Amino acid sequence: MSQRPSSHSRSSTSATPASRAVALARAAQAGDPRPHAVVIGSGFGGLAAAVRLGARGWRVTVLERLDQPGGRARVFRQDGFTFDAGPTIVTAPFLFEELWALAGRRLAEDVTLVACDPFYRIRFDDGAVFACRGDPAAMRAEIARFSPSDLAGYDRYMRLSAETCRIGFERLGHVPFGRFADMLRVAPDLIRLRAWRSVHATVARHVRDPRLRAALSFHPLLIGGNPFAASAVYCLIPALEQRWGVHYAIGGTHALVRGLAGLVARQGGRIRLGAEVAAVTVRDGRATGVRLADGETIAAAIVVSNADSAFTYGALVPPQHRRRWTDRRLARARYSMGLFVWYFGTRRRYEEVGHHTILLGPRYRGLLADIFDRKRLADDFSLYLHRPTATDASVAPAGCDAFYALVPVPNLDAAIDWAGMAEPFRRAVERRLERTLLPGLGGAVVTSRVMTPRDFAADLLAPRGAGFGLEPVLTQSAWFRPHNASEEIAGLYLVGAGTHPGAGLPGVLCSAKVLDQVVPDAARLR
Repeated sequence: MSQRPSSHSRSSTSATPASRAVALARAAQAGDPRPHAVVIGSGFGGLAAAVRLGARGWRVTVLERLDQPGGRARVFRQDGFTFDAGPTIVTAPFLFEELWALAGRRLAEDVTLVACDPFYRIRFDDGAVFACRGDPAAMRAEIARFSPSDLAGYDRYMRLSAETCRIGFERLGHVPFGRFADMLRVAPDLIRLRAWRSVHATVARHVRDPRLRAALSFHPLLIGGNPFAASAVYCLIPALEQRWGVHYAIGGTHALVRGLAGLVARQGGRIRLGAEVAAVTVRDGRATGVRLADGETIAAAIVVSNADSAFTYGALVPPQHRRRWTDRRLARARYSMGLFVWYFGTRRRYEEVGHHTILLGPRYRGLLADIFDRKRLADDFSLYLHRPTATDASVAPAGCDAFYALVPVPNLDAAIDWAGMAEPFRRAVERRLERTLLPGLGGAVVTSRVMTPRDFAADLLAPRGAGFGLEPVLTQSAWFRPHNASEEIAGLYLVGAGTHPGAGLPGVLCSAKVLDQVVPDAARLR
């Protein structure tokens, strides 16, 4: 059976035992002298922000409209299977280790991370398989197996990737871009890295084999970008993966969410579920707190929004308080692609399928043009297949496999009737997997559910149903992106995929790290 995520998580307007408990908890905290920070949303950005603020003396309340923490990283449990709803690839684990250290614990005390080897396998339409690995020698051997003449070019590309990672991630990923002067300061580096070129154009200057060009340039899709349009700054991802590895959290990515929620509680913070924020309250140009959908107002010295940046400005901040991020500008912005995700479990195991597989169709440039430019749902789609049971048997009943298949599709700018198309498209995905990786799949599926761009818009309040918010192009990066310290309202801060440095777990965690430089220590406000 195919199910859609439930929408019962909206906040209740009636007096319930939960609301009475909230009132009692609020009364118990009345004597807490710490300045109050409200965080809107409990995705990784919001939870990381809460931990960092708690470590710096803030009393933190996290407001989550859904019935569980995590946002895009929530979890679905169905028929004995556990499905991570969103991110499945953990890179740069030191960013998580930093958060645990700030709360006086070690990451390993709460979460077990396992390194994936290979990182993922790319299966081309002709059946050839390329294994992306962390070991440089193993990667060079794969390159040589496909195209020996491209080996020297690959070596040059990886040196460029490492330099781009050093500058774009290690040096600038946690630095605020609040002034245009900050952009001018890094302009020489951007020029040297030829950041105006696309990722694919940069890769194509180093290797000639079309399959290797795809294997080395697809990474922007992991953060919502088109490899033919995303800035060459995102060439940093292969070096980032090679340096810190690709990991999986036992129990699923939501184990990290649960761990972070525990850190917030350990610091004396609170997470309120079913609490939908309707507006950021503003007085004299400064955020004073939030108003919930049920009319409750919550006062705060600062507000941190982990909601999509376009939603934050378009729905939570009244128009009279916006000069830069007007409705017109938000309407003209470029948004990432949409996502179609099929979560399913099988009564049998497919031992030959790895943890992460990228299944490419016959077209690369043309398919991406269909998704990002022509807004057309293509029949010859590519997809990412996640099989966590390759590493962790706990997420499925004995003898079974858990999967999700993620297909990049146009966002809601496309005239696609997902109410009518969801099931036919799911069947097309099933047929494609049955022909290529999962023989007999049609008769093996025992549980199933889907998410479409329409669900991203309804459940996650993602403008245009975009899976990753604003598209990561140069003109929407760094200073050109909504700032971490709002340029519209004092005391309002942004974290998550829609602000600097962007989407992906490392980017989202770094957006919270920026707060250490733009939010004052709580002691200064007492």
